[in-house]
Amino acid sequence: MSGFFGKILIAAGMAATLSGAAMAADMPPSEVTTTYTVQGDFEDVRFALENAIVNRGLVVDYVSHIGDMLARTGADLGAKKDIYTNAQSMLFCSAVLSRAAMEADPANIAFCPYGVFVYETADNPGTVVVGYRNLTETGDEASKKAIADVNALLNDIVKEASE
Repeated sequence: MSGFFGKILIAAGMAATLSGAAMAADMPPSEVTTTYTVQGDFEDVRFALENAIVNRGLVVDYVSHIGDMLARTGADLGAKKDIYTNAQSMLFCSAVLSRAAMEADPANIAFCPYGVFVYETADNPGTVVVGYRNLTETGDEASKKAIADVNALLNDIVKEASE
């Protein structure tokens, strides 16, 4: 990517990555993500995750094929090992929960869309992890409650996919 806008996008991406890394460094993993582990087929768990979203009347806006991207770019980056056999994240939103969160605090736009992930590592085939990044409950009580409601939805979705 070149030009002025390309440089802006690259700088914004780097800033987001660095701020996310700083947050993750300050928080133990158990506070950053919630995960459930399933013994089974990746595609079955991935399908269950998608259904857990869709069955609530929500729409998956985007599927990121993270595992495919890492496999595709690994040789160019000098990678020595495969990380995943499969890895995806799904992005979606809830108009009801998003409206409540953003009415409580317009800055809560940062949490939308919501993301869930599913992966199987190359070192542990047949063990599938499904989870989400916990959203920080910040602001006044209305904002904290709205974000807690989003976290509850995310937990319900990934828990259902893991059963």
